[in-house]
Amino acid sequence: MKRAPLTLKGAERLRAEVERLKTVERPRIIAAIAEARAHGDLSENAEYHAAREQQSFLEGRIKELESALSYAEVIDVSRLKPNGKIVFGATVDLADEDSGEEISYQIVGELEADIKRGLISVASPFARALIGKSEGDSIEFQAPNGKRRYEIVAVRYTG
Repeated sequence: MKRAPLTLKGAERLRAEVERLKTVERPRIIAAIAEARAHGDLSENAEYHAAREQQSFLEGRIKELESALSYAEVIDVSRLKPNGKIVFGATVDLADEDSGEEISYQIVGELEADIKRGLISVASPFARALIGKSEGDSIEFQAPNGKRRYEIVAVRYTG
């Protein structure tokens, strides 16, 4: 199995999620199952079936995260020396060449990607268009709403 890259911060967030799922969510669901069992006939008990479904989802998520963390190659972005080139973990400041709007993204592992937080997957077409480029370069990207051109304003490597 190929080792998936993960930033140090991303690995810490995922470990914290596993810990929360095990120490907060798991006991809450177990209590909900016990309470639903106390209501009697389980065959027609919607609360019981909902709690069991939640438990199944939760255990699946814990397994997924633990497996991903065990196979992850955790990379400390602040220790990279890529000579100004955009690589995994880089935070890139971009200016839309048409609107002038500025945005920032960090290129991260697939499991930690979250566009709302400015974290894009290294496997995404947008990240692949950025990899290997440097400050001052321009890229053209086929976005869902048409072609977009961005100028790379700055490249940072902070954890």
